[in-house]
Amino acid sequence: MNVHPPKPHNRDNDALRFPFAEAPAPGTLMDVAPGVKWLRMPLPFALNHINLWVLDDGDGWTLVDTGISTDDTRRLWTEIFEGPLKAKPVKRLLCTHFHPDHLGLAGWLVAKLNIPLWITAPEIEAARFNMAMTRETAVSLASKLYIRAGLESALPTYIGARGDGYKGRLWPLPATFTVLDTAKSVQAGGHFWRIVVGEGHSPHLAALYVPGVLISGDQVLPGISPNVSVRDSQPESNPLKLFLESLMRFRALPADTLVLPSHKMPFYGLHERIDQLIAHHRDRLEVARLACVNGATAGEVMKAMFKRELDPHQMAFALGETLAHLNYLMSTGVLARDESPGGIDRYHPS
Repeated sequence: MNVHPPKPHNRDNDALRFPFAEAPAPGTLMDVAPGVKWLRMPLPFALNHINLWVLDDGDGWTLVDTGISTDDTRRLWTEIFEGPLKAKPVKRLLCTHFHPDHLGLAGWLVAKLNIPLWITAPEIEAARFNMAMTRETAVSLASKLYIRAGLESALPTYIGARGDGYKGRLWPLPATFTVLDTAKSVQAGGHFWRIVVGEGHSPHLAALYVPGVLISGDQVLPGISPNVSVRDSQPESNPLKLFLESLMRFRALPADTLVLPSHKMPFYGLHERIDQLIAHHRDRLEVARLACVNGATAGEVMKAMFKRELDPHQMAFALGETLAHLNYLMSTGVLARDESPGGIDRYHPS
């Protein structure tokens, strides 16, 4: 899922306009734009839902994203195929990115419906990398990251709560897929959809745009910010730089675009929301910088950035996001990093 848990109220939403009072009930579809239907699937997290989209191709349907691999999600999909989508065949599945709530049932749907999966190459490569990773390798990588952050004491709780990780939330991936070429339009729902690439939250997220409508995936969400994290397999990466740069591709779209996000409610106010996301990360960068004035570990910076109590799942995301901000500040020359005795990194003004 990789998004921050929702808060009771977010003043950022005051600048946005929400045209729909309610979301569709589970197992039902709602028309949201010409040729576009909206459905929701439950998630077993604090953020308890994902929005999925069905594009009416005239003689069939295109599905956009799948939900996570659970019995409940498979049951709801079966009800939808026997109900609202019964009149026409599903022709293909398009997944915006590799996270389990978006790709989790791709293998099941592809096999059940005999349809192709469309996804960008970097996203399917990320999915395959994570599916192939053994628990021992995953724990080893996470341990190195936690130790360098000065959080070795939190490791036993994290490991105990980890479960099967990524692969425990995905049906086995299909053996074949169709590479989604981001330089070409996708004809679906009576429109030619242009691909707008998002980065930082995932490697090469494919958002879909036609004049007036943006299926934004997780790249632009109302009220909550996508998690932008350094992954333990790529500790020196700079995902925040990629995220902020790719937001400019979305900022270039018309201001009156209806945004269909993967979480929360569809909204108008694309430019305002992007400006809010940029401001949010600028604020977080300043908090991180100030926390390092006298030198600090990533764990200490994390406590300054996330003042609430964190469960093991939340701490993993919080540490990844803290490291994303620290790596960004190092890349701009604001901070430097030294390794202390015991292998713990300390960050300080450069």
